[in-house]
Amino acid sequence: MFQLTEITDFNAPELDVYARLSEPQLYNLNAPERGIFIAESPKVIARALRAGCRPLSFLVEKDQAEGEAADLLAQCLERWKNIPVYTAQMGILTKIIGYKLTRGMLCAMLRPSLPTVEEICRGARRIAVLERVMNPTNVGAIFRSAAAIGLDGVLLTPGCSDPLYRRAARVSMGTVFQIPWTFFEKGKDGEDAWPGEGMRRLCAMGFRTAALALREDSISIEDQRLKQEERLALILGTEGDGLAAETMADCDYIVRIPMGHGVDSLNVAAASAVAFWEVRTGSAATKS
Repeated sequence: MFQLTEITDFNAPELDVYARLSEPQLYNLNAPERGIFIAESPKVIARALRAGCRPLSFLVEKDQAEGEAADLLAQCLERWKNIPVYTAQMGILTKIIGYKLTRGMLCAMLRPSLPTVEEICRGARRIAVLERVMNPTNVGAIFRSAAAIGLDGVLLTPGCSDPLYRRAARVSMGTVFQIPWTFFEKGKDGEDAWPGEGMRRLCAMGFRTAALALREDSISIEDQRLKQEERLALILGTEGDGLAAETMADCDYIVRIPMGHGVDSLNVAAASAVAFWEVRTGSAATKS
């Protein structure tokens, strides 16, 4: 049986990682070693554990510790001994999170090592590239759509929100631990990771590239040429500014989603779901 430590003071040092450290501080907490992230809700935590992420501590709403969270804690502590499990009343958890958790459970976890771009793309037919998508809610929603529709991986350019930020992971429903992903890194000669170096790497691996953008010379996302591509990278840009002109200039296709009723565009997360569905290969994943 696991040992519970009740926290009654919001200022207790055990709560620092949950309440007082920012996402960048958590990322760099053990520099130059891997930092940590916070997973929120039993489903997200369970998917992170199944993906091999190592827990460092738990913070659980007092009633949940002996209820819904009990089995998950027991399974986890059977593998990793002596991990602290802190409990607190809902009022303290609400103060930490900023809103009332419906299934109050948090876990501080060691960040996993990221694969290379080439490892993500090996054997992949459909991938998404996110260019400077800075809103973590949008990043999480894109990952959820990518998982549901069966994309093979997600690549992120510098400037994107980290998929392991708490909000992104929560909105994704933990699919950030199911879909392979990584960031583009700088080239060996110090060249910027994106778009030039990144585009060349995609091309070298046999990918054709399709930029989702509103331009006069764009083709419809329903165009059959897209579905017929053996390997396709669908590139989505940040809200407002969209994709960089340099990125679009290097792409094989400029693609639009047809709109009605005078609507000019969709939110990038909604657009991603439509685009992923249209270019799918028919081999959608079914992992839970």
